[in-house]
Amino acid sequence: MKTEPAILRLRVQLRYIEPAIWREIEVPGEYNFWDLHVAIQDAMGWQDSHLHAFRVGEGRNAVTIGVPDPDGFDDAPVLPGRKVPVRQYLEKPGQRVQYDYDFGDGWEHDVVLLEVAERQPRLKYPWCVGGARACPPEDCGGPPGYEELLETLSDPVHPEHESMLEWLGGPFDPEAFDPDAVRFDDPKKRWRRAYG
Repeated sequence: MKTEPAILRLRVQLRYIEPAIWREIEVPGEYNFWDLHVAIQDAMGWQDSHLHAFRVGEGRNAVTIGVPDPDGFDDAPVLPGRKVPVRQYLEKPGQRVQYDYDFGDGWEHDVVLLEVAERQPRLKYPWCVGGARACPPEDCGGPPGYEELLETLSDPVHPEHESMLEWLGGPFDPEAFDPDAVRFDDPKKRWRRAYG
């Protein structure tokens, strides 16, 4: 009997937000970190309009994976995500990496490997297995700004309530999330659009 290639089941959860905003996704086992970045962006609902990095380990053993600055202005060496296989660092259930998005707002995510399993023949990967709560709006100021945004939206007499709704483009439901509505972009096409 032929064994199907592996898939990685991952839980991605935003730090410093309660109740938790999380996604569970399954991605092909041959993914690199650029591919995983695109899958996380799409599953969470981010717009991929800011810098990102994966961080593995701590102290002297720490590794940063992302898109190296072509002009060499990175503070520390950055491994190119397109060349680093995810399974190099996420091989056994329980292993984790940190995914940072939008360094100004400071969105930090825990990415935990839940399982390495066989690919199901009729399923298209990646796919979103589940999750909870809406992704925060881009550029809202990170976890503290998001908390302030939710307080403002929950109080119709707040002096900034109407301007916040206008900034958002209409009502925002922080509890809304439908895993079946998640659509994943092709990482190669995303790279070409972003970097030519």
